[in-house]
Amino acid sequence: MLLKRILKAPDQSFFLLGPRGSGKTTWLRGVFPDAYVIDLPSERIYQRLLANPGLFADELRAVPTDRWVIVDEVQRLPNLLNEVHRLIEEKRLRFVLCGSSARKLRRAGVNLLAGRALRRSMHPFVPEELGSQFDLEEALQYGLLPVVWGSTEKWETLSDYAQLYLKEEIQAEALVRNLPGFARFLPLAALFHGQVVNVTNIAREAGVARTTVSGYLDILEETLLCFRLSAYEARLRVRERKLPKWYWCDPGIVRAMKRTAGPVVPEERGPLFEGMVAQLIRAYKDYRLICDDMHYWAPSGLSEIEVDFLLVRGRDLIAIEAKSGKTFADTWCKGLRAVAPLEGLRRRIVVYPEGPAMKTRDGIEIVSFGQFAGELAADTLWS
Repeated sequence: MLLKRILKAPDQSFFLLGPRGSGKTTWLRGVFPDAYVIDLPSERIYQRLLANPGLFADELRAVPTDRWVIVDEVQRLPNLLNEVHRLIEEKRLRFVLCGSSARKLRRAGVNLLAGRALRRSMHPFVPEELGSQFDLEEALQYGLLPVVWGSTEKWETLSDYAQLYLKEEIQAEALVRNLPGFARFLPLAALFHGQVVNVTNIAREAGVARTTVSGYLDILEETLLCFRLSAYEARLRVRERKLPKWYWCDPGIVRAMKRTAGPVVPEERGPLFEGMVAQLIRAYKDYRLICDDMHYWAPSGLSEIEVDFLLVRGRDLIAIEAKSGKTFADTWCKGLRAVAPLEGLRRRIVVYPEGPAMKTRDGIEIVSFGQFAGELAADTLWS
């Protein structure tokens, strides 16, 4: 059964970006069944247009006005965007420009299409899309990428995914000169899931220069596998920490990059659960605009105090702490109590895997992951 995704297509041309295996092509086939498709993953089509880019415009001149055109993996030939710009203006064609990397698009000057093509993101599954099929333990072990979730051999599919990423995204697109060094870097970067990244330590372990590691981190972010969460800055009496935290977009990818098979062990459970909450918020920020921005909060000089996520909407804030333990402990609320004086703070929430909803005497809410996901789905988080 084909699962319905919650991403809504706009009425005008747009970029659709998301990591490999997130279901972009499947979604496009369902939403735009009559679209004209330029399939750049096809080596035959890619080589033909690489040798003669003018054929792209020649082909689309025969497409009726106002029809949708899908250009899949557009980052392989970013120079086609010049023709896309012209065809939007002259023929009123509407484009879906689909890709798994923002790197080459940014370098090619996507701003040429500013105002003519919106940006949308496709994420791994969220619980709302899976319904009764969602299982938190399975999600922590294998992740929520559609290409993996639908497989009968999930770990094998994840392992293949990691290798294909190196071969097709990194080597084929010539994003790095030292592929063995990048391969050594990946499992080290996975160890920093949910942490402030120590570039110097990773460089030493990977045997590459510090500047090289910084470039590698940029590649992971620009190929949409990872994202950075900046520290919240406000006019408080303490200075906020400036370094961002680092998250991968899916727990299955984290485990594949570390080559960690089998059930989730206690020492990896906390970061995987925190990362899943981070990715869930990020997905709904893109899909439903549940907040303007998200950060973490940690006053400098107090390393033991932190709030995992601080959501911003206008002048209002919601503080969220993710805890992977099975039973609520009052120590979970340390950061949420420290952040209480922050102006505009509407709610303070602890999210844990499963259990009853509770509330502390000072107003901190304790909710299960399922209840939290339900609030995001129903858009009641700010109610």
